[in-house]
Amino acid sequence: MKKLVCCIVLVSLFISCEKNKSGNMIVNGNIDGLKKGTVYLQKFVDTLLVAVDSVNINGVSNFVLADDITSPEMYYLTLDKKEDEKIQFFGEKGTITITSKLEKLLLSAKISGSKNQELLDEYKSIIQQFRGKELDFYKDKFEALKDENDSLLIKIENEEKNLIKRRYLYTTNFALQNNDKEIAPYIALTELYNANFKLLDTVNKTLSTEIKSSKYGLELDKFISEIKENE
Repeated sequence: MKKLVCCIVLVSLFISCEKNKSGNMIVNGNIDGLKKGTVYLQKFVDTLLVAVDSVNINGVSNFVLADDITSPEMYYLTLDKKEDEKIQFFGEKGTITITSKLEKLLLSAKISGSKNQELLDEYKSIIQQFRGKELDFYKDKFEALKDENDSLLIKIENEEKNLIKRRYLYTTNFALQNNDKEIAPYIALTELYNANFKLLDTVNKTLSTEIKSSKYGLELDKFISEIKENE
């Protein structure tokens, strides 16, 4: 009987602590199959990935994490048992829900509650098609080199260049269409950093006033300024 009472008290304390999580961004999570371990909420501070919150799991797979966020940015959900597998998501003010399965942590991850994340998922679904075609080109070039077929190799390389141009243009147009969201400067920084400078500058000039002052808006402007200085 005493053991039962102790268990009830411990569970009550656990639930109480979870409810007392404070921050303007709340992450409600559930990793099916996770019975014991530590879940970390991480983000980059300068160039260092740091944990801003954590929770110990002991029998209950539900958890709550929180952080105070001034501008939407990329966060990572990490398990101590699978440190190399990080669920990446666009954090922003409000409540974000993340569910997954321990066995297929990344592939089964589902994220809701973040508008920027919805846009990022939409963007990635199209970009994945470009990536797949690029892989096909790598295989085709290898075969052309093996067969010493120079004319075919040149043809494949030209098609590959055109595909890369189309990918850059799609990324630019996606950013322009969403210039009032933090996703715009983010994909410019991560997908266009080695593209034509004019594409980066075009995205930067069309950002809304609010987005220009966001974390990634400021980083994009700084990146472009550094390029101009080194020209």
